[in-house]
Amino acid sequence: MKKWLSLGIIALGLVTLAACGAKKVESGADKDTVKVGLDDTFVPMGFKDDAGKIVGFDVDLANAVFKLTDTKVDFQPIDWSLKETELANGTIDMIWNGYTVNDERKEKVTFSDTYMKNIQVLVTKKSSKIDSIEQMKGKILGAQEGSSGYSVFNDQPKVLKDEVKDQDATLYGSFSEGFLDLENGRIDGLLVDKVYAEYYLKKAGKLDEYNLIKTPYAQEEFAVGVRKDDQALADKINKGIKTLKENGEYEKIVTKWFGADAVND
Repeated sequence: MKKWLSLGIIALGLVTLAACGAKKVESGADKDTVKVGLDDTFVPMGFKDDAGKIVGFDVDLANAVFKLTDTKVDFQPIDWSLKETELANGTIDMIWNGYTVNDERKEKVTFSDTYMKNIQVLVTKKSSKIDSIEQMKGKILGAQEGSSGYSVFNDQPKVLKDEVKDQDATLYGSFSEGFLDLENGRIDGLLVDKVYAEYYLKKAGKLDEYNLIKTPYAQEEFAVGVRKDDQALADKINKGIKTLKENGEYEKIVTKWFGADAVND
């Protein structure tokens, strides 16, 4: 009798632990304050300004969307290579930082509607005389770990992977680290989002010193990533962006960060 009683207690304990482990994370749509995960070096989408304040296009857009429902936004810098893990465990409620939609990520997150287009470019120093992808043969390439650029680099090896030195890229925690090595000649090219490259080099006053070489990788689209089971939050974001586009606020934010010419791109 004692044996069966003990087994029953153990079984009950296991069921209780399983139930606790399966506890559902509260939907971001129901929260008074939501947490946005971002790479705080990704200009101009989300980054720290000279005063240490997190600013950027995505920061302004997120604030504007949640202001519509009086929801506060807490921007949480994260390790970009662990972004989906941070989302799944509830540390953040969404990934909103120039986050590219692709099939691999669709298996891990629910995406909002897309709100901006982007392409991958190969950035080289003009002084290197490398002004085409073909000239990267045997050269050292850099990329950000966990980036969409590194993903397509591996998925379409004939474009660059099979040609560059060691058939792989030197990986960085942020694009700014990659640009530092590119400037100092430790790598020969950097695979990076065009939106980042143009803004970064313009602000540094060095756009004329570098080549931004278009790659054959497909055009990308940015969207917000939420937990797989949080369609309610995705719907809330979609509704908010739609409202901002209708009332003209979205256009104002685009103009602020990219100029008037970018509105209809």
